Amino acid sequence: MSENNCSSCQSKGSGCQGCPSASNTENINNIKKKILVMSGKGGVGKSSVAVNLAVWLSMQGKQVGLLDIDLHGPSVPKLLDINGGIEELGNYILPIDYSKTLKVMSVGFLLQSESSPVIWRGPAKHGVIEQFVNKVMWGNLDYLIVDCPPGTGDEALSITQTLKNANGAIVVTTPQEVSVVDVKKCISFCNKIKLPVIGVIENMAGLICPHCNKKIDIFTYGGGEKVSKEFAVKFLGSVPIDPEVARTGDIGKPIVESDSNNASAQALAEAFKLAIDSCSE
Repeated sequence: MSENNCSSCQSKGSGCQGCPSASNTENINNIKKKILVMSGKGGVGKSSVAVNLAVWLSMQGKQVGLLDIDLHGPSVPKLLDINGGIEELGNYILPIDYSKTLKVMSVGFLLQSESSPVIWRGPAKHGVIEQFVNKVMWGNLDYLIVDCPPGTGDEALSITQTLKNANGAIVVTTPQEVSVVDVKKCISFCNKIKLPVIGVIENMAGLICPHCNKKIDIFTYGGGEKVSKEFAVKFLGSVPIDPEVARTGDIGKPIVESDSNNASAQALAEAFKLAIDSCSE
């Protein structure tokens, strides 16, 4: 910090480092790794993957932030059963604690109700995303997980420009071709803006029969692995459909936390291990 007087706390030198006027760059630099969770289209379980990733990392003892920038469809508050408005401390916004190791920020905390729409143009979206990165008091984080909206629009551009040096993106798809086509656009988008693709997770990949324990391929099979090979990115694994994942999401208890022995929870954990190992390479 500069030796100049701090306009907020009127302190000098190193005493200002923790105050609300600390620089935006310092705030970002306190975050070791930044991972975006993206998808080519909606309805593939991207937010569920992002939430389970953040919770799984926090269960490993990591200090984690979860940033929900899916501005028009913020699912994170519901998936974690978090309610409450945003509080401020000086010039900073305080995230909401899900646990001692997981802090959360979502545009959903700004809405009057779950049914309130967000009707914003591009500049307003960029301003909110910039504030959520630079003005939220994240503190020292091992990981910041960002739940991006589907597609390759304003929000995805804004978050990559604001974070500047994100470690990469996890791309979520379902097996069928209608999803894979859009995932190709998403990966191409990442390549064009020089955002590394950590890997692809194929969600909703078959149903495990509760009676015979055999896998039933409801959709076509292998779309995620196919697109991974086509673009030479890592395939992180397939996650089967399980009604328990939906149920635990509805009550705000992610499956990796509520039932770590569940087949989908184990598939997610294996995918997350591969993703984190890739970030460490």
